[in-house]
Amino acid sequence: MNILITGGASGLGKTLTEILGKSKNNNVYFTYNKSEESAKNITEKFKNTEAHKCDFSKDSELTSFKNQIKEMDLDVLINNAYCSKINQIHFHKSPTMDFLMDFKVNIMPTISITQEVIKLFRKKKSGKIITILSSYLINKPPVGLSSYVANKAYLEKLTKAWANENAKFNITSNSISPSFMKTALTEDVDDRVVEQMIINHPNKELITTKEVAKAVLFLTNVGNHINGFDILMNAGVNIK
Repeated sequence: MNILITGGASGLGKTLTEILGKSKNNNVYFTYNKSEESAKNITEKFKNTEAHKCDFSKDSELTSFKNQIKEMDLDVLINNAYCSKINQIHFHKSPTMDFLMDFKVNIMPTISITQEVIKLFRKKKSGKIITILSSYLINKPPVGLSSYVANKAYLEKLTKAWANENAKFNITSNSISPSFMKTALTEDVDDRVVEQMIINHPNKELITTKEVAKAVLFLTNVGNHINGFDILMNAGVNIK
């Protein structure tokens, strides 16, 4: 399979690239921005991987990358990248422009890349889209994460639209909603908050990127009868 992972050199994305890169049957393309050293290490270790530098906040780099997508002959797109750190701040204290910027650098690039890939999938009459969401969409959203949760909710509805609009072209769109993971994205979360999460967790431990990556691996291999589906990974704290 030819697979594209956005944000594939750090955090969950790095684990995804490594797990999918282990199979010699896969060609794994991935984007990165600041994780240049990690990207280099990945491509040296897995010869079937290819790194693409792309700063999603720069229109010129995004346009250049989209032009390269046409040459990848993709079978799977994994929308993983999220460029903003998770900082807890109450909604009423958040600068209005922060919401606009978060949307611009996190959602618009995902939309733009997915549009490009769907056009190719429709020509091939096959393809899989897998989008990383968040268990924060279930029940009460955490205090102080309104922008992050709103962005993930926007993507959640898009995944359903992609599934519905493209099913007749043999294209599926599914998602995974993991609970809190310790990655670079969440490194600014207070250690006391993380400790309390572990205490309150049914398993007394946080989910790992490897566990989530295995769920993504499952979705890359399932048949097309699984479409428009979300895998909630939160140990049953909330149940849909």
